[in-house]
Amino acid sequence: MSIPSSLLTSAGLIGGFAVARATKHRHWGGVVAAGAGLAAMETCRRRTGIGRALALGTTYAAALTGSHPLAKEIGAWPAVFTVTGATAVTAHLLSKRRG
Repeated sequence: MSIPSSLLTSAGLIGGFAVARATKHRHWGGVVAAGAGLAAMETCRRRTGIGRALALGTTYAAALTGSHPLAKEIGAWPAVFTVTGATAVTAHLLSKRRG
């Protein structure tokens, strides 16, 4: 049994930000975020194919980059939770088998 892509994306976005904040080293947070994002893409690829996995990767990357300007508007943690929720829903939908 594999870990759902939605859980992996959530862990990557929230965990990556938490690690960056706790360690004061953004690159460590990036390592966590990248690892979880790649794992989510691989899970999605195995389940539904490369096209949806690439769409998930694009969504995840957009969430990572989009959280920064959003944080200036609503705060850091609210921005992380907002993009995490949107990404988790997208990951769930993209990872559903067709049929």
